[in-house]
Amino acid sequence: MGDQHERAAETAGGGGGGADTITRIEIRVCRGDSAPDDVRASAALPGGTRPPFVVLTLETADGVTGTSFAFSTFNPRAAGEAMVPIKRFFLGRDVFERERAQFDFRRFDRSWTLSPIYAYGPFDNASWDAIGKKTGRSVSRLLGRARDTVPVYVSSMFLPRGVDAYVEQAREARAAGFHGYKIHPGGRLDEDLAVYAAVREEVGPDFALMVDPVGAYTYDEALTAGRALERLGYRWFEEPVQDVDWLSQQKLTAALDIPVVGTETLSGGHRGTSQAIAGRLVDAVRTDVSWRGGITDVMKTAALADAFGMRCELHTCVYHALDLVNLQCVSALTNCTYLELLYPLADNDFGLAHGIDITEGHASVPDEPGLGIAYDWDFIEDRTVAVL
Repeated sequence: MGDQHERAAETAGGGGGGADTITRIEIRVCRGDSAPDDVRASAALPGGTRPPFVVLTLETADGVTGTSFAFSTFNPRAAGEAMVPIKRFFLGRDVFERERAQFDFRRFDRSWTLSPIYAYGPFDNASWDAIGKKTGRSVSRLLGRARDTVPVYVSSMFLPRGVDAYVEQAREARAAGFHGYKIHPGGRLDEDLAVYAAVREEVGPDFALMVDPVGAYTYDEALTAGRALERLGYRWFEEPVQDVDWLSQQKLTAALDIPVVGTETLSGGHRGTSQAIAGRLVDAVRTDVSWRGGITDVMKTAALADAFGMRCELHTCVYHALDLVNLQCVSALTNCTYLELLYPLADNDFGLAHGIDITEGHASVPDEPGLGIAYDWDFIEDRTVAVL
């Protein structure tokens, strides 16, 4: 039965053996800097190390390749294995038929696979990379490029030194010319309120500040924090409670003037976000090319939000190799304000021959065919522990 299922998945597409048929997919599992004993400490996300990663490359019958980094969790081998059924699903498909693949995948995934939210996106991204190369156009132009540069804001990790550490980073971010700084606080309300006030005092009233507690607060805590952030002039309040806590988010959205932003961890891509948009359960939504279904679904989510007069701010994908894919999307969106990068930038700037080009706080959008990403394959090869 398993062999039949695999053969059915591999022949489900309409490629018919032509030049655009996906004939090979390679999933590289790559180590980071953290040892297994560090997993508990790493879960606090203090930064300072390079995380593990996965690199996916597909190839069509005429030899054109498409590549995308992929999220790895703390167990890159398990993350790579979770992508193997999707590899079988994509083999034999026409690389141009993204919509058909996305539609067919709903049934395929629901019937038996139940993939993690980060597993599908890299296949879609890699398909777009190959499509761009085949057409001789950047993905940005295929999506309807609206701007050549995008303002960047940077986000902290969870900083163990508390107030002083956040203040120092905010000062650095402003001095470096970035267009904002987002705080990922420790999640203890009294300490967090002190951080919010100190950072605002340091950078002054006009520098954009945001907060993302990553769902750490109860409703009452979030309400208290939100009202403090309003007084301090913060730009938005992101994931104050868990994304699935719709009732609390709806009440916060109604009670607070500061925009409440959510949805970045929901499954189902744009469909998983639709009710939050239609029901105004948040003021703005989040998506990205890593966790939310790749480029195709990012653009659908943003268009859906735009139809309701709502912003769609893209969530950093951690790795700069994926943030560059985000950048292709942001360049074609008019309801997304920024590109988000984690700070310090060096933690996630790896696996690239050329990093993100940032001048005066603006990221330049690559315009080479495909995603325009030059990978450091020697680095990737050195970090590879398995090929699936």
